[in-house]
Parts: sequence; C-alpha cells; structure tokens
Amino acid sequence: MSRSVRTSPEGSGRALNEAYDTALLDLDGVVYAGGNAIAHAVESLGTARDGGMRLAYVTNNALRTPGTVAAHLTELGIATDAGDVITSAQAVARLIAEQVPSGARVLVIGGEGLRVALRERGLEPVESAEDDPAAVVQGFGGPELPWGRFAEASYAIARGVPWYASNTDLTIPGARGIAPGNGAAVEVVRIATGAEPQVAGKPLPPMHRETILRTGGQRPLVVGDRLDTDIEGAFNGEVDSLLVLTGVTDGAQLLAAPPQHRPTYVDADLRGLLTGQPEVTGDADDGFRCGGWTATAGAERLELTGDGAELDGLRALCAAAWTAGGEQGCGLDSGKALARLGL
Repeated sequence: MSRSVRTSPEGSGRALNEAYDTALLDLDGVVYAGGNAIAHAVESLGTARDGGMRLAYVTNNALRTPGTVAAHLTELGIATDAGDVITSAQAVARLIAEQVPSGARVLVIGGEGLRVALRERGLEPVESAEDDPAAVVQGFGGPELPWGRFAEASYAIARGVPWYASNTDLTIPGARGIAPGNGAAVEVVRIATGAEPQVAGKPLPPMHRETILRTGGQRPLVVGDRLDTDIEGAFNGEVDSLLVLTGVTDGAQLLAAPPQHRPTYVDADLRGLLTGQPEVTGDADDGFRCGGWTATAGAERLELTGDGAELDGLRALCAAAWTAGGEQGCGLDSGKALARLGL
C-alpha cells in the first residue's frame, strides 16, 4: 500500500479532543506506570470526556481482564466501564476462534485476562500440553509466571500445535523503570522451538480490527508512548496519532524514527489532548520553525537555534530529522540539539 512519507508533525487549530471523536489510549506509560496515575492524566481525561470525546483504553497487556482494568482506572479517578477497555487478549482470542473449532481447548501461557477472553469466544483454556490443545496462546503473565509454563508451550508447539501471541512488546514500563515484556517471554519459546507465533496485538491488524469493532469510532486518535506498537499501529490502521513522552520513547528515538513510527502529533503528556498543536513551518533550505526555534540538518548533526518552549524545539527537530531521513530514518547526531531542550 502506497502512502506519503510524513516529514513533520502536523498542526491543529482545534483542541484534539474536539477534532477527534474517540481517543484510543494506551495504558502503560500513558495513563499509568506501575499502577500509579501519570501526572495530569486523570484531570486531562476527565476534561476530554466531559467535552464529549469517547475514551477507549487499548492495551497490549493481556494479563488483566477488561473489568479489572476498568476498576483500576475508576479507582484512579477515571470513571470507566469494562466495555471501554480493549485488550490484546480479546484480539488474540478472536483470531484463534476464527481458526480452530468451537469449544476447542487452548493451552494458556499467561494470566486471567487470556482465560476470560478465550471463554468469551467459546474456547476452553487448559494448563498442560497433555490436555490435547488445538492451540497455544502466550500473553504477559506478570513477574510471577513460572518458568515451567514456557516448557509446556514448547512441548505442544514441538508437536505441531499452532502458536499465538497476544503481543510481542519486548519491554513494559513500571514504577521502578523498564521491565521485560511479553515479547521477551515469546523469545524464550521461539528459541526453544524455532517456531513463529501468529501475533494479534499492536501494531498488527487484528488489534486494530478488534478496537474498531468494539468502539465504532468514526474519527479516532491513537494516543500512545511507543513508536513500534502504538504509533505503528495507527500507521497500519491509517489513523492519526499522538505520541506522549511519559513512557518508553525518548527524543533521540523520535528523531530517528522511520516513516511508520512517526506520530501525527507530539506532546509531553495527556494535556496535549486538550489543546491545539502548533504548526511547523519552513523547509530544508532555510530551516524548520516552531515557536521560537529553528532546526536544520547539517552534514553530521541536527542543529537547533533560538529559544522557547522545549516541545516546540522538539517538533522543529522532528521536521528537520524526518525530512533528512526520508524513508530510512535519520542517522544524524541529535545529542547537542536535544541537550538544549533538556531532553
């Protein structure tokens, strides 16, 4: 599929919660980290909802059920129903149900979220490779997942049982920092078996399809902190995206992003939902301008001059880097320019 290469963040004269009817929000690193609300998230989401924007929470984390996630969000001060939560467990359960007989047994390597999602599709979760499963499904099981669960998956897959994964995020943000995610666990089973799973979660189409089926959003905005899941998922679904800098992505990664990882908008946190977005002007010859900053791409590094709001400087740098990088991503040194912004 041919599509134009994004070379700059876009501007918006309207607040994003007015320009889009539905926010498809990632959770870890966007709304909370380690279970605690990220600064400004609760107030910003409440204001967006009160203004008429539908809020849907779309997470690759398959550990918890939608009801549990909704209860947690409500405890944080964000009134949420289970129907507002879409998980990769739901997406992978639908994918499996379309490929195995109704009522089939599925070996689960993961948490309760997977089991509930499978039962919702009329499938029977089982615990052992000896239970004659028709499929193996692997999702994030939390830090207490026993090592022996990977062995059960490996035994079944070695016998030719189809293997599915809720997602392949290598890391997950927490209160103490970045921890291994489900993708790291999937690598363990891949090494043991040499097999490749069918993957449902962001950024792949099954997750986007599940989200649209469950929300019915006509003009959705994906909001996330990860370039390789949230932003690429929006790219694959051909919808706009907002990257917030409260999770795993830093300035250097954003500037080096290839086209499928370039968000429509960039902001510090969820307060960005409630505002317009400044326009980046200029060109490669005279420099890209946003606020009081001007960014250019030199022979070896990105250059930044001027003064003003840090995010405006980052937006200008994005335009310079993405234009210079074209379809490959920018390899120019950005350290000095980002240091000027404190990023």
